[in-house]
Amino acid sequence: MSNVSYFQHPLAVVESTNIGEGTRIWAFAHVLPRATIGRDCNICDYVFIENDVVVGDRVTIKSGVQLWDGVVLEDDTFIGPNATFSNDRFPRGRMQPDEHARTTIRTGASIGANATILPGLTVGRNAIVGAGAVVMHDVPPNAILVGNPAHITGYVDAQAGAPMAAEPAAAGVSVSQVRGVTLHRLPHFEDLRGGLTVAEGASLPFIPKRYFVVHHVPNREVRGEHAHRALHQLLTCVHGQCSLMVDDGTVRQLIHLDSPDLSVHIAPLVWGVQLRFSADAVLVVLASDQYDPADYIRDYDEYRAIVTAGGRAG
Repeated sequence: MSNVSYFQHPLAVVESTNIGEGTRIWAFAHVLPRATIGRDCNICDYVFIENDVVVGDRVTIKSGVQLWDGVVLEDDTFIGPNATFSNDRFPRGRMQPDEHARTTIRTGASIGANATILPGLTVGRNAIVGAGAVVMHDVPPNAILVGNPAHITGYVDAQAGAPMAAEPAAAGVSVSQVRGVTLHRLPHFEDLRGGLTVAEGASLPFIPKRYFVVHHVPNREVRGEHAHRALHQLLTCVHGQCSLMVDDGTVRQLIHLDSPDLSVHIAPLVWGVQLRFSADAVLVVLASDQYDPADYIRDYDEYRAIVTAGGRAG
């Protein structure tokens, strides 16, 4: 990258020549010689950028941020004021590791004010880390995290304001806006002996060959975070409650499961995550085939590439 045209405040110290066109570097910022900064970035007051740091295009770094060796900020990321990055899990005075941990903030992600990112982590594409959160594990794409330690509270909606799929009030099926996802209200019977919910024949979207039960999940944990190439699933929270995030690569929705007569059918090539489990939640999943590790797509970028190349849910 050639140093062609960028703004440097007179009180900034910029030793690097790898600064992209249109970038603005404000007062009291300090950029070391081997750092790389892309185009149209905004580097605010009192930002320090060490040598082994790569900053992509259109990145905003607010005041009081230090980017230490090993930090990579991809395009269109936002780093809030006083957000803290670390690059050594076991720091000692005057003792440097042979190689600093690589911390990557993926395209479009945002880090809130005063958040702390532990070394060696990846914050996924378009994720949002809330103010003051302490991130101790990798962050999935599109996730929203808060707290100390940080935990997932939801997912960024790719289509702002998109309504949730309408749940059928009586026994029947409704179609979600997420391609390949349908909601099934199963027949439910109640009398003095208790309740009964049933699914058979046409009320099942496929013939199950396997089932598994998810229970005793800590509230802050998430499960799933994958898609299937060929497998169909039918999810029912038969006790307690949990939420299901479904994503077809374009539209993303959060569906609340809180009744044994409400099931969600997930077709192949739909990205799914289960979260917000109550302490007593019991999630039953019917599957259309036996377990096959080769059927899983566990990397979201790989999933998006498959969908973009012509794969379709359903």
